[in-house]
Amino acid sequence: MPYHEIVLPETKPETEWVRGRPRQKVSPQRTHSWLQGAMTIALTRWSRGRGRVGPEWRFRIAPPGEVRRPLVPDVAYVSNERLRALTDEELEVPPIAPDVAVEILSPDDRRIDIDDKVRTYLRGGSQLVIVVDPMRRVVELHDASGAAIIDETGAIAHNALPAFSYAVSELFAVLRRNE
Repeated sequence: MPYHEIVLPETKPETEWVRGRPRQKVSPQRTHSWLQGAMTIALTRWSRGRGRVGPEWRFRIAPPGEVRRPLVPDVAYVSNERLRALTDEELEVPPIAPDVAVEILSPDDRRIDIDDKVRTYLRGGSQLVIVVDPMRRVVELHDASGAAIIDETGAIAHNALPAFSYAVSELFAVLRRNE
């Protein structure tokens, strides 16, 4: 009997299915935590009346012809339209890819794993995957047409987030120490 879904136990931190194996997320450090908080706040403000945003929200993603597997984006946005189609039980761990997934790179992240997650989100139905790279101080916007890299002179803006614009410099400004 073929497998239709990979089910992993809930762990702290969460465990995801990446590149054909379970991979426990790294417990976030300051940089990751502050960037995740800033993205969550910015997207939550924008999403009022449009949908819901959640940090560390587990999804069960099934790209066409592939086994459903768990992924936990650092921040996720799902439109109200797509949420209405889900039952209360499904809302807890949606059997869909988020409209927008945000991944914030940590020092221990392997690029090959992040790239696999980006491809899985997009094949599974995400319109946009935002990868925040604190070391390089850039943000990558991945969609079906490819990737764009935005430095601190630009802003996060995309058709998947109508009327949303978040200056990359403002995002990284949360890392400055206020002494």
